[in-house]
Order: sequence, then C-alpha cells, then structure tokens
Amino acid sequence: MSKKQPNINFGAAILFVIFSLLFFVLLYRFVSIQITGEAGGEVLAAKAQQKYERERTIEAQRGTIYDRNGEVIATDTNSYKLIAILDEKMTTNEKYPRHVVDPNVTSTELAKVIDMEASEIYRLLTKLKADGEKPFQVEFGKAGRDLSNQTKRKIEELKLPGVTFIKDTKRFYPNGVFASHLVGYVEKKETEDNKSETVGMLGLEQSLNDILTGENGKVNYESDIWGYLLADSEEQITPAKNGKDVYLTIDKKIQTFLEDSLSKVDEKYKPKKIIAVIADPKTGEILAMSQRPSFHPKTKEGITDTWHNEAIENSYEPGSTMKIFTLAAAIEEGVFNPNELFKSGRYSVDSKSRPIGDHNNGQGWGTISYYDGILRSSNVAIAKIVQEKLGFEKFHEYIKRFKLDQKTGIELPKETSGKILYNWALEKVTTGFGQGSAITPIQQVQAATAIANGGKMMKPHIISEIVDPNNDGEVTKTEPEVVGNPISAETAKEVRDILKDVVASPIGSGYKLYNIEGYEIAGKTGTAQIPRPGGGYLTGRQNFIFSFLGMAPADDPKLIVYVAVQQPEIDIHTTGAQPASEIFKPVMKSSLQYLNIEPSVKEVAQYHSIPNVEDVSTNEAIKQLENKGFNPIVLGNGKKVVGQLPAANSKNITGEKVVLLTDKELTIPDMTGWSLRDVMKVAKLSKLELNSVGNGYVVKQNITSGSTFADGDYLIVELEPPSKKYLKTEEEELEKDGTDKVEDEEETVEMQD
Repeated sequence: MSKKQPNINFGAAILFVIFSLLFFVLLYRFVSIQITGEAGGEVLAAKAQQKYERERTIEAQRGTIYDRNGEVIATDTNSYKLIAILDEKMTTNEKYPRHVVDPNVTSTELAKVIDMEASEIYRLLTKLKADGEKPFQVEFGKAGRDLSNQTKRKIEELKLPGVTFIKDTKRFYPNGVFASHLVGYVEKKETEDNKSETVGMLGLEQSLNDILTGENGKVNYESDIWGYLLADSEEQITPAKNGKDVYLTIDKKIQTFLEDSLSKVDEKYKPKKIIAVIADPKTGEILAMSQRPSFHPKTKEGITDTWHNEAIENSYEPGSTMKIFTLAAAIEEGVFNPNELFKSGRYSVDSKSRPIGDHNNGQGWGTISYYDGILRSSNVAIAKIVQEKLGFEKFHEYIKRFKLDQKTGIELPKETSGKILYNWALEKVTTGFGQGSAITPIQQVQAATAIANGGKMMKPHIISEIVDPNNDGEVTKTEPEVVGNPISAETAKEVRDILKDVVASPIGSGYKLYNIEGYEIAGKTGTAQIPRPGGGYLTGRQNFIFSFLGMAPADDPKLIVYVAVQQPEIDIHTTGAQPASEIFKPVMKSSLQYLNIEPSVKEVAQYHSIPNVEDVSTNEAIKQLENKGFNPIVLGNGKKVVGQLPAANSKNITGEKVVLLTDKELTIPDMTGWSLRDVMKVAKLSKLELNSVGNGYVVKQNITSGSTFADGDYLIVELEPPSKKYLKTEEEELEKDGTDKVEDEEETVEMQD
C-alpha cells in the first residue's frame, strides 16, 4: 500500500496540471472571443446573424392600367400555383401524409380540374432526377399557374396528399378583347435565382414595363433554429414599392362600341384586316383604337395572326383620303377655284408616263367643275391641282407641314413613319391622291386634327396621366400639344364644308353610306390599291383597302373616326365601302350620343313630284330620280325604262322607293326590311301574284334576289312586326338600297418602272 501511494499522487498531479492547462486555454479563448468577437477569423455576431436571421419577400404590385374615367383595363389579382410534394421525408405521421402517396389517383383526379392529361400528370409525378432520386417537388407548367381561388377550392376538396399551392399574382384583363394590341399582355419569366417575374410582352405593357413594374420589399427578423421569431428580436421592414398606375385617354364605352362593330363586320365580311382609330381633334386624345385580327390578352388566342399594332406599326397607300390634305393645300394657297371647269376622264403627267384615269375606268364625267371633281373623287382633278395649280415644290411643302413624312411620337412602341415617294413627276402627282406613297393611319388622324380643329394640328397621345402611389400619389399629366398650323382656320372650315357635301350630295362618293340622321358628317372615302409581290397591284373588285376618314359634327367636330377594311369578301351587289360604313356609322352615332352631343339637323319631311321617266334610258331615269331625292329600284338589266311606280307627277316624300321596270331580263331585288307597301309596287309593276304572311317588314322572300321571273309568277314574302332586330328607319332603308349606286372603286394607274 505504501508503495502505491506515491504513484497515485504523481498521476493525480499530472491530471491536475493537464486540466489546469485546458481550463486556462478555454478561459483564454473565452476571454479572447468576448473581447474581439472573432473566431477563426470570422465575426461570430455576423455568423449568428446569418444563421438565425430570416428574410421574407414583400411582393410589389404591378401598376394598374385604367381608362380615362378610372375603369380598370389591366390589373393584378391574386392567383395560385399548383405544386406536388414528392419527398417522403416531408411525412412525419403516416396518418397525415404530406407527400404524394398514390401518383395514379392523384393524376386522375387532378386531370378533372386542370387542363392537363392524366398521363402527363402521372409522368411528372413519377419522373426521377438524373441521380435516380425523386425531386422534392414538381410544378405543372401553364396548366398549374394562374389558378383562380375557385379552382384552388375545387382541388382542395379532392384532399389529395402532397398537393398544395403557392400564392401568386396574375394579370387580369376584365374586358377581354379590348384594344389588345394597344394594351398588350404580360408573361411570367424565370430569373437566374429560380424566381419568376412579370414582364410586359406587347403594347403598353411592354413599353411601360419599367413604369408599371414595382420594386419588391423584404422583412428581416431573427429566429430560432425552427424559424420562429425570437422574443427580443425586432422585424426590419423594407417596404415594397408598387408600380405606377397609368390612366389612358381611351374611353371604355367608346372602345366597346368600336370592338362590337369590328366583330360584326369581321364575322360578316371576313376581311384580311380591319383598322380603326377614334380621336378627339381638340386635344389629340385617342378615345379608341382596335383592329382585326386581334387577340385575348389572357388566353393569347389569336396572337399568332398578327403581332403588329396596325394603326402604328404598318404603313400603306392611303387612297383618296389623302385628297383631303391636297385640297387643303390648294385652298390655303388660294389656287382652288371650285367653279373652274376641267376635262375629267384621263390626264397625262408627261409624255413618258401612262395617263392617270378616274375611278370609273377613266370615263370621267365630261367637263365638270373642280368642286364636282372633289365630290366625285376625281383623280384627274387632284392630279391637275398638284401639277398645274400648286406645283410640286409647294405640294411637298404641305406634305411636310402636315407631318406626313415623319412619326407622330405617340406613346406606343414601334411606330413607323411610312414612306413618301417623291422623285418622279408621276410619283409626285399620284401622292396627291394617295397612291405610291405610304403613310400610317395615326399619321392621317394627326393630319386630320388640323382640318377639324381650326388649322391647329394636335399630337396624338394615348396616356392621360401617370400616378405614383409611392410618392403621395404624385401625378404626371400629359398636356395637349399643338405640333403645327399647316392651314388657317378659314381654310379648315372651307375644307370641312366641301367634305360635308362629299357625304350629303347625291354625286358625293360618300353619299347615303356615311350619312347619320341628325348629324352633319364631313369626310372622305378611300380605296387604296394593294401592291403585288414582284411589282404592280392586285386585281379584282375586293382586292383593295377600303377606308373612310370622317369627322362630326361637321361645323365643330368633336370626334374623328378613321376606318380601313382590307380585302373584304363582297359580292357583286355590295361595294367595298359598305363594310367600312357599317363600322363608321354605328360607332360615330353611338359615340356622339354617349358624349351628349345633340343632333344639329332636324329632319323635316319634304315632298316632291315624281318625274316621268318612262321611255328614257335607265341611267338617265336613275339620275333624275336621285336628283329629286328619290330611291330608284331597278327591275331587270334593260337600258330603257318601260314602267314606273309610283306614277309620274304624284307627290311623294323624299326617299320614297320608285320601282323602275326595264325592257330586258327582269330580276327581283332583295326586299329584306321592306314594308308591304313597297313590295306591292314591285308585284303590281311586274305582274306577280303576291302572297304575304304576317305583318310588319319583310324577313324572307321566295324568289331570291337577282333571280329572273315571268308574268304570273308567285311572289311570297314573310313579314314580322318591328323589333330591335328587324326595324329599319326610312333613312336606313335608303342607305341599304343605295349602296350599289356609290361610286367608290377608285381605280388608279399602275406605275411604270
């Protein structure tokens, strides 16, 4: 025992020394860390902050786009993204699984709610990563994004394990197809850090993306290892900055009028394109703009048909709407004498060029006044004005004054300026009546504001104001901007007076088609040729761009409406101007009434004596009756009239249908919408046996329009009482029956190489 005691004491001493050294080392380390706050060259406070500090993103809201009255056009709304958890480690209690347990059942049930095949869903749920492991979670692409709260609830009711949602936002366009190329659309794009951001892809959503896009905020807080907020910690909040709100000049009501009319004409005539713009000439504000083809900004249906805003991005030969500005230049320079006579038909610019012809195959109307030449849309009249009255240099000066050679600067992306061809004498002359040179619809609208606004030309704009919600609602307004005074107020009024007669006069190219009861319309028709690839122009009566540029009320215009319809499907009984008029008239009338612009013209019934046109040529009979304000209805293809009803010298109201029987191959007219009284005229004069069914206005007839008939044949018509669908005013009947009399096929000469 005595020998072991010293060994034990020695060992205890060694252990004491070792533990003492360790204690002093730990004490030194503790004191050192306490004093310096560092360990291993790293600041421990920062390391702890990094470990326990959590960050949560505060999503910024994209700015809302409104119309001029605060109606929502595009806004953010809540949505949900569908995900499926595949990692089995997420399940801690087998009774309450938090991962997809049965891919087969899950895919079958989900396919009933989202737009994806069950087989594709099953493939996603069973697909392995490259290393053979299951992914933690999967998403369902487009079918699983932007889900509504209603869809979310339907999926939740299925109670599928592992199926959950991430809250998100989506862009909502409450009006559907509504100025779609102007407004644009957005898409979700993946960023480098595997997050998504909303990006504008077209129209204002794209060009104003930086203004509309906000800046995300964040919340920083200290937490324990389980992510719970520590008791003594404080949240550090960096607020999100929402995107700025944009108010457009568009008026939702007027835009809706336009969209409805475009859809009807698009369905009826199936044109290649339709373009329409409505503007306030006093301010340059665009109140409506649309086109066909168009697209739905949510579903993107139709977007592949055209990516272009046709009113801004494409230019084309304007046709005779260009004559408005040529006429204005001549009046301003004092070289337009409305009573001066000229020989219509054909005109040679020089000895090297093919003669220019008037739109009636170069026949013209003999020797007429320049005033009549404008009303009849004579190319020869305009050609002589450009070459002989104004001169090429002066006319080119007015092209620049009206800024037809440059962009307008409207707040829309990808605007083009068109191209003015002005090298050879023929090019200079044809530019005067809208051939050869190309301009955009928005350029024409800007130039037309000078005609409507007393000579002051207003820059078109689409943005009314921008509101910053982050800076006490700071407002940036767009003020009206005068960009030129190409003509005087007196000239502008004289041009409007002449354009008023283009619509109101029986010889005007816009007669009957563009009249609106109660309102005086000033405007000009246009029929632009379409270049053929490789040179020359397309042929055929429907291969044109038919347009109308009009303003109302004519004395003090409050609205300008431009409409262009390219290559509508029309039959031999329909002029190319008809589709354009079926947009212009209802849109202009509805818009004027919506703006509480009272009719300036009160229609007073006028009675005239019907002239005796028997034994005269058919063309002469038509002319005499139209000059008296009557509506001739021709039966047959004969060149001579052999009978008429009502009889000669009887007193009848202006607009009364006068049925003319010709001496060859009698054909029946389209009597849809006619009163029984007018049908009886046809039956009596043609010696047809008339049977009528019902009361009101004609909705069906047994002999189709254009068909031949013989004495004693039965004419059976079905009538229905007046209704919203079938009721037609006398004015509407006149317009319908007079369409085939309108001379608007403005044939122009092809250029020589």
